[in-house]
Amino acid sequence: MRWRDALSPVPMTRVAVVAPRSSLRQVLVKVADAGAVELERTTAPGDAAVSESARRLQRSGVAPAPARLSAAGPDLDRWERAGRTDLLAGEAQLAEYTAEAVSRGDVAALLGWAPSDRMSALAAQLTDIGGAVAPLPAPRGVEPPTATSQAPLRSGFAPLVSTYTTVPYPDVDPTLLAGLAYVVMFGAMFGDVGHGALLLAGGLAVRQAWPKRLAGLRPYWRFVAGAGLFSMVFGLLYGECFGPTGLVPTVWLAPMEHPVPLLLAGVGLGAVLLAGAYALGTVNRVRESGWLVAATAPSGLAGSALFLGAGLAVGAWYWSVGWLVVIAGVFALAGLVFAFAGLLFAAGGGASGALQAVIETFDVIIRIGSNVVSFARLAAFGLTHAVLTGIVWAATAGLWRHGAAGMLAAVAVFAVGNALAFSLEALVAGVQALRLEYYELFSRVFQKEGRPFRPWHVPTDGIGEAPCLPG
Repeated sequence: MRWRDALSPVPMTRVAVVAPRSSLRQVLVKVADAGAVELERTTAPGDAAVSESARRLQRSGVAPAPARLSAAGPDLDRWERAGRTDLLAGEAQLAEYTAEAVSRGDVAALLGWAPSDRMSALAAQLTDIGGAVAPLPAPRGVEPPTATSQAPLRSGFAPLVSTYTTVPYPDVDPTLLAGLAYVVMFGAMFGDVGHGALLLAGGLAVRQAWPKRLAGLRPYWRFVAGAGLFSMVFGLLYGECFGPTGLVPTVWLAPMEHPVPLLLAGVGLGAVLLAGAYALGTVNRVRESGWLVAATAPSGLAGSALFLGAGLAVGAWYWSVGWLVVIAGVFALAGLVFAFAGLLFAAGGGASGALQAVIETFDVIIRIGSNVVSFARLAAFGLTHAVLTGIVWAATAGLWRHGAAGMLAAVAVFAVGNALAFSLEALVAGVQALRLEYYELFSRVFQKEGRPFRPWHVPTDGIGEAPCLPG
């Protein structure tokens, strides 16, 4: 997969499914079986006429099985006698779409959306039965539905984004970047080689569907394994392996000995992640609404300029560079002016609009500062993890010197203490990384919600025959 494809929703094409009226059912059965087209509905489900198959399904009084369609044609009487609610349900859906078809003479057509890369395969299936799927220009002002790639790595991180929103079709799909940011933040708060190795092993066990009750989590094993891997990386940086045991060297700094540099590093990592969110937000504003909106959006160029100005001001103070202050001021002032202009336009102008724009501009400034500082929790919870495991290790070492009984007690304290620290900190790190992802990062990347691609998919019952009835 090319990197451009990895950062974009699946390309969609506006299509018309066309068929002779006499073979429309066969064509729709093929379309439903392929599950590649989202057919448009012009009538709300509650307003549609109830078909005969739907009436028979209601009359059965039982919950229908998952819908299927008969390849051999409808036989409602036989299906009803045999209790084939799956075929009745499928036929009811087909009848609803048939009623939506637009007819011109002997030809019928339905509009919809389909992934561009599935067009040729679907067209080949329909040609044999006299149907066709024709590409159409997308109507102005109508966004295609969003379909995301099912590539394994992307699908493993997909819940991070889909739980928050559906990516708008014009936007960059941040799934892979969001997944990477999440596991990095998790690792910074859960930095321990031993605990990370356990988490990595857990991810690999899920991949092998062991134990079997975790088989449903198999698509997400990369998520767990990635969190474990970065926990090991930060554990090496901190010199932590089941606490300060000395089993691994301290590559960077020990959290309990250097808490202030650790907190500053957490803020610095947060600033880098926020810069990435502003970059993605700017690209999305351009793709959604053009350069004018992007230039005045707090999550676009205006916000990016203000954020850059704040960063340059901090750099000017740290390195004592006077001329850098001037550049920082220019960027910050430009960001404020453009952000105020955009907010004023959105507020409708006038005195009340100006007051609202002033308040919202002030809020933009406050949010930048508070969001950057919020990333100090990456270090704070990493420090908490180190303190907890340090207490366990100190208790273990103290008991170990008191003979055989002390050694047994030390082993128990080490095992139970690490189990508690692992469980508590894994939960805290997971929740806090999610909170940072959603509130600090995604709030800049996304400004609107897309519409998920929901293709019509009903499998074909190859035989289409009902089982024989007794007698």
